[in-house]
Amino acid sequence: MAHNDAQGGSEMDYKELYKEWLENPYFDENTKAELKEIQQDEKEIKERFYKELEFGTAGLRGIIGAGTNRMNIYTVRKTTQGLANYIAAVNGQAKGVAIAYDSRRMSPEFAKEAALCLAANGVKAYIFETLRPTPELSFAVRELGCIAGINITASHNPPEYNGYKVYWEDGAQITPPHDSGIMAEVQKVVNYNEVKTMDEEAAKAAGLFAVIGKEIDDAYMEALKSQVIHADAIKAMAKELKIVYSPLHGTGNIPARRVLKELGFENVYVVKEQELPDGEFPTVSYPNPEADEAFELGLKLAKEVDADLVLATDPDADRLGVRVKDSKTGEYHTLTGNMSGCLLADYELGQKKEVYGKLPEDGAVISTIVTTNMAAAIAKHYGVEFIEVLTGFKYIGQQILGFETKGKGSYLFGFEESYGCLIGTHARDKDAIVATMALCEAAAYYKTKGMTLWDAMVAMYEKYGYYKDDIQSITLKGIEGLEKIQTILENLRKNPPTEIGTYKVLSARDYKADTVVNMETKEVTDTGLPSSNALYYDLNDDAWVCVRPSGTEPKIKIYYGIKGTSLQDADEKSAALGADVKKLIDAMM
Repeated sequence: MAHNDAQGGSEMDYKELYKEWLENPYFDENTKAELKEIQQDEKEIKERFYKELEFGTAGLRGIIGAGTNRMNIYTVRKTTQGLANYIAAVNGQAKGVAIAYDSRRMSPEFAKEAALCLAANGVKAYIFETLRPTPELSFAVRELGCIAGINITASHNPPEYNGYKVYWEDGAQITPPHDSGIMAEVQKVVNYNEVKTMDEEAAKAAGLFAVIGKEIDDAYMEALKSQVIHADAIKAMAKELKIVYSPLHGTGNIPARRVLKELGFENVYVVKEQELPDGEFPTVSYPNPEADEAFELGLKLAKEVDADLVLATDPDADRLGVRVKDSKTGEYHTLTGNMSGCLLADYELGQKKEVYGKLPEDGAVISTIVTTNMAAAIAKHYGVEFIEVLTGFKYIGQQILGFETKGKGSYLFGFEESYGCLIGTHARDKDAIVATMALCEAAAYYKTKGMTLWDAMVAMYEKYGYYKDDIQSITLKGIEGLEKIQTILENLRKNPPTEIGTYKVLSARDYKADTVVNMETKEVTDTGLPSSNALYYDLNDDAWVCVRPSGTEPKIKIYYGIKGTSLQDADEKSAALGADVKKLIDAMM
């Protein structure tokens, strides 16, 4: 059998690799047929074979198709072989691995390939019978006592993408040292012929391939329902509260509806056109609950039934988008991830304090460096610790694990601006199913007080200040684009701004250099967080700016936030800072 040490890289070998995939009997006929179709397209051959699809800190993500730089059964197997080798190195084979997948093209096939590769390596695979949400996979890893978890999903990417995320035994996505350890093992697997796999029937007979479903679903539901604070309010408003929900063709449909039904909500209207799983996502250009287009059909239905709130979960149901009705004007307001996160944080902390008399002494709220400053204000109001972590929910999961191992620290709430939060510690990733449940509970509770969720949001602004946060993304494609992104960051590092628009820079944080510079005294302290290519500026009047490259797309992201005195004042201040930030970035190009 021909040898394939598919490292990719140089001008020469992408052509050789293409030839290798066409000739090697290891690759199936469908793969070869797909590759024959592009034999005249030099650019496409190069794009598919010039490198390996990279296994990074968030796992794999790429376009589905044949080739080393694509998501296919061979790149999935190869990655799984690396994971299996790492599991063997830490003696975790006996614990097994849980595997879930979403509604995307090839998701069930990729999940099965991963399971059979693990089984061939003597690692038991627990694979879900049908598609499941990301948070349920996180839950299953801990419920089954697995060493790791695999989730086949590309979250809210366009339909041509798929991905492969790895979780560790605490139920969170991999963090140091496991992330670099697994990456190193994946890189070592260079020969596709060395990747093990086995027949499904043989794997089952050997007790290495188990199909899971109902028992995990039931346990997950119980874990969610145990987080309810005001069952009385749900009961009181079950007939009156009207909820519109869309799973955006993804995994949320069954679990979100089940939990709402079991809690007693009677008026849940599902957006018919987006109800069933469909990897083509026919009603949206890409299935992202941050985008207005994801809500077009939901809002249409909401107006027909006079709904109190409209909810949409992304395809793997870890992120939740929200629209709430303003009873005074009849319009539906968008709640950003920061707004819905703060609304839930304030509800969870406030009601726990009211119902149980007090919050735990070692209670903590956790959010990321690019999340609103209102999060810190809420934690301060309730007298609990506020912990800031790097972007990525796995760092929130890491804090929960720290509390458990130290026996000190009580997790109360965690969220990030990108529409993800977690109530409870049943999962260690964002959970849009528990967020859906909690928002409906909060809506029922406020309704008993004669308030809408929008009224509650405005009351919160009055209490803490009119915080407004926004984000600008500048797309810079190709090799030149990547260079430009680096240039912007390096220029900002060399010349940190002393002011941005009308704001004074109080301190400049560089998470790559691990420094926080007090701009007045020039005193330097460390950030206390792992290395990350992000720059952060604390401004006067509780304003801030953060600049970082996107981890998944060719973009530079600029996050910023202000604190206003009214909704209008906040809008004006945010728009002004947004324009000033854009000027600053343009000057650094």
